Amino acid sequence: MSENKRFKKRPEGSNWGDFGPDDQVGRLHLITPEKVRQGVAEVKEGRTFCLSLPLDLPGSNLLNPARHPPKRFATATPDGAARYLLPVAKAVGNNELTDVVNDDRVLIHPQYSTQWDALSHVGSLFDADDDGVAEMVFYNGWRGGEHIVAGDNCSDCGAEVSGVEAKRLGIENMAERCVQGRAVLIDLYEICGDAKTNADFAVLEQAMKDQGVVVEKGDMVCLHTGFTRKVVEMAGNPDEHALHNSCAALEGRDPKLLEWVADSGLSVLIADNYAVERAPSETGSGRRANLPLHELCLFKLGIHLGEIWWLADLNDYMRAAGRTRFLLTAPPLRLPGAVGSPTTPIATV
Repeated sequence: MSENKRFKKRPEGSNWGDFGPDDQVGRLHLITPEKVRQGVAEVKEGRTFCLSLPLDLPGSNLLNPARHPPKRFATATPDGAARYLLPVAKAVGNNELTDVVNDDRVLIHPQYSTQWDALSHVGSLFDADDDGVAEMVFYNGWRGGEHIVAGDNCSDCGAEVSGVEAKRLGIENMAERCVQGRAVLIDLYEICGDAKTNADFAVLEQAMKDQGVVVEKGDMVCLHTGFTRKVVEMAGNPDEHALHNSCAALEGRDPKLLEWVADSGLSVLIADNYAVERAPSETGSGRRANLPLHELCLFKLGIHLGEIWWLADLNDYMRAAGRTRFLLTAPPLRLPGAVGSPTTPIATV
């Protein structure tokens, strides 16, 4: 680890500084040109699978009360007319023109549906200065209030806060890495079915053994739990009890699971459920992270998390074909300063 002016002490089990003092992408560094070539080598048929839900699913805000479906609006002409089904002849006063145009704008919660978490999404109260006082800190020692800012006078300003920005660790850093390489698929649904299951390392290990899954350094790991198949079946009218009491999620407090995530060398971790891990954690006591897997991945190791992906069609194909590896292409939006982003991932097999 090189000397870093932002912290005197790094969290136990973290890799802060290992990728350089100013690193903002963490284990995306492990997706090397060789890993991209390995991914391309998995393309046998040239078939593609869209791994995104329609971005208006799951529907309502029952999965997360703070996040709502997208809303679409028409943009306006200078005189206030809607630029939708708008004859250009009318707009510019030239009856010789035949064009009809539509132009819209969208209000979107970037983490409502199929999405990536940026490394700025979750930090921790941690004594990075080694002075006995915990500060708001994010991956690699980037600071809350300095590098991730919440606008002016934001301590008690409610939800409508302007000026928020991840000046470091924004999702654009991930986009610039392109996010393409070899991925592996693990089918937890085969083990757990529809039942609400906090899947510990024993469950994960059994699934990998049964399915012949091998995870190597730099691989992108995808977990199929069956959750988004249920979301699609609800057709935008979700059942709140079913949303919160169905399918598997990783048990973030299992030390063996956390050890495997750290030691496996995986570059990113993806699931078709709400938060990859059970959220909020249903176990633990004392001073602790509410989302321990998020703490390990986003805060300590720089592992981006993909959530609410549509993996059902791909999983059906892969199980029938007896395959576990594929080429994944999954960049987020190159939206500077955002702490998460929708994505439309593509699996090529």
